[in-house]
Amino acid sequence: MLILLPPSETKRAGGTGAPLRWESLALPALTAQRVSVVTALEALSADEEAAARVLKLSAGQRGEIAVNGRIREAGTMAAVDRYTGVLFDALDAASLESAARRWLARNVLIHSAPFGPVGALDRIPAYRLGAGAAVPGLPPLRRLWADSVTSALAERNPDIVVDLRSEAYVALGPVPASVPSVYVRVVDAGADGAVRALNHFNKHAKGVLVRALATSRPRIGSAAGLRRWADAAGFRLEAGPGAELNLFASAGA
Repeated sequence: MLILLPPSETKRAGGTGAPLRWESLALPALTAQRVSVVTALEALSADEEAAARVLKLSAGQRGEIAVNGRIREAGTMAAVDRYTGVLFDALDAASLESAARRWLARNVLIHSAPFGPVGALDRIPAYRLGAGAAVPGLPPLRRLWADSVTSALAERNPDIVVDLRSEAYVALGPVPASVPSVYVRVVDAGADGAVRALNHFNKHAKGVLVRALATSRPRIGSAAGLRRWADAAGFRLEAGPGAELNLFASAGA
C-alpha cells in the first residue's frame, strides 16, 4: 500500500539535517524536475516584489522569499516533521514510536510542489510554493509534474494507492491507470441521512487515519483490505462513486 498525502502551507523552520541531497529523495526519476523548480525559485527570490506577487505573500510573510533563496544550503528535516497544520498535527508523527515512523517511510509519500512526492522521512528544507503558483521560467506546475509523477508512480507499482491529496495536488501527478487506487473523500451524514463532503474536518480526519495505520502497521493490498482494517479499527469507510471511498469524519477520531 502506498498513501499519498498533500503538503501543508505551514512548515517548521530550520532543520539540523545536512543540506538537500537530490539522490536521497524518493522517486529519483523526478530529479530533473526538482532541480528545475528549485533553480527557478532561487532566481525568483532575487526580485522581492515579483516573488511576493507570484507566491501571494503578505507584508508579514516576505521572509519566506529568503527561505526560497537558501533551499540548497538550508538545514533539513524529515518531511513528515517539516509540515504543520491540521493534518500533520493530527498525525503527530514526532510522537510515534520508531517502528511506526519506519512504516511511514515505507508507505507514505507527501506531494510537495517543488520536490514532487517525497518519502515521509526524506529530509527536505523549508520552502514556500503552492500547487497553483506560476513561477517565471517554468511551465505551469501541472504540465511540469503530471506526466513525470504518473510515470514514477507506475514504476514503483504498489499493490494499491490510497490517495488522500487535495485535487490541486492530484492534478500535479495523477495515479496511473495501471495501478489500483482509491481516492478518499472525507464526508459526514446530515440529519436527513444525506452524505456531504466536509471541509473543516477533512484534514484532521486524514491525519487521524494515517496515524492509526502507522500505529497498527497492517499489510493492506486492496481497497477491500483497507475497508476491513478500517472496520476493525473503528473507522467508517464506505464505497463512494467510482474509485472513491468515503471516510466519515465522526468515526475513528
